[in-house]
Amino acid sequence: MSEPIVQAVVVDQQKVTAQVERLKQQKLQEQRKEQARQEELERKARQAKQAREREQERIRKLEAERKQQELETRRAAAAAKAAKQKAAAAEAERKRKEAEKAAAEEAARKAEKKRKAEEAAAKKVAEERKRREQAEKKRKAEEKARREQQRMMEEAMAAEQAALASRRNQQVVSEVARYTAMIKATIQRNLVVNEAMRGKSCQVYIRLAKDGFVMATRVLSGDATVCRAAETAIARTGRLPVSPEADVYQQLKEINLTVQPEFN
Repeated sequence: MSEPIVQAVVVDQQKVTAQVERLKQQKLQEQRKEQARQEELERKARQAKQAREREQERIRKLEAERKQQELETRRAAAAAKAAKQKAAAAEAERKRKEAEKAAAEEAARKAEKKRKAEEAAAKKVAEERKRREQAEKKRKAEEKARREQQRMMEEAMAAEQAALASRRNQQVVSEVARYTAMIKATIQRNLVVNEAMRGKSCQVYIRLAKDGFVMATRVLSGDATVCRAAETAIARTGRLPVSPEADVYQQLKEINLTVQPEFN
């Protein structure tokens, strides 16, 4: 019963071996074809390279021939130009000599005319110089008078400005004092006092906005009870009197006040 099985295995092995051999032969043929294809491509590439090199050599020769022809053409043109220039120079020399002769004659005529004109011009220049000197003398006198008048006007304006500034400073000092008194009075109206505070005081720093709003307060020195009462009064007030005038406000926006309770 085992003999047919053995025989089947042998037959199958032979088929496998034959199949492997066919595959090897097929791969070998493909490799040979690929090698032949690569060799053909390399041959064609060499041929193309050789053709390019031959074409480049032909182009170089043509370019050299063109440059040589161009050089010869330029040389011929230069020679023709030189000959033409030589002829033109000879003609120009002849005309120059003729022109020099005519110019010499014309120069002699003009020299005489110029001499007469210069004499007349010199006389005119002398008259003009005299006129300018007189005009300059007059201008300097007028300029001096103008400067003196300008100086006097500036001094008068400066004096007036100083007087205005002095009056304004006096006004500002007066307004600062008036508003300081108003601020103190406003704080006094809101100050809650008692007998323990009699004869005592507190110095406080106040910073005000343009509309009088109290932006900050700080105790500088003084009795603690009076200082607490002063801070409370300022906080209760909230807004203090300020001047609408900028220069007065500048001196009131940060002030140090001495708060001293008043008793009836």
